[in-house]
Amino acid sequence: MADKNYKPIPYSPKKALERDLQNPDFRKAWEALDDEFATLDALLAARRQAGLTQEQVAARMGVSQPSLARVEASLGSHRHSPSLEMLRKYAAAVNCKLEIKLVPQ
Repeated sequence: MADKNYKPIPYSPKKALERDLQNPDFRKAWEALDDEFATLDALLAARRQAGLTQEQVAARMGVSQPSLARVEASLGSHRHSPSLEMLRKYAAAVNCKLEIKLVPQ
C-alpha cells in the first residue's frame, strides 16, 4: 500500500548546480575539474568512435580491464592521474594520436 503522507520533494540537478555555483569556493573546485572531465570525455568518445569495449582497449594496451577502468575513473576523482605514456597507449589502442595543447586564458 502506498503511504498517503508520502510527498516527494522535487529535485533538479541543473538547478542545484546553478545554486551551488553561486558559492565561490564551490565554483573554484568545480572549474578545477574542467580539464579532467574534458580528458575523460575525449577518452570515452575515442573508445566509442573506435567501437571498442573497455576490455578490448585494455587488451590492446597490454593492461587489465580493471587497470583501465581505474585510469578512466581517476580523471574525475583526482586519486591518480594517468601518465603521458598511459595516454599514448590508450590513444594507439583506439587508433588515435595523442595531442596536448596549451590554450591562453
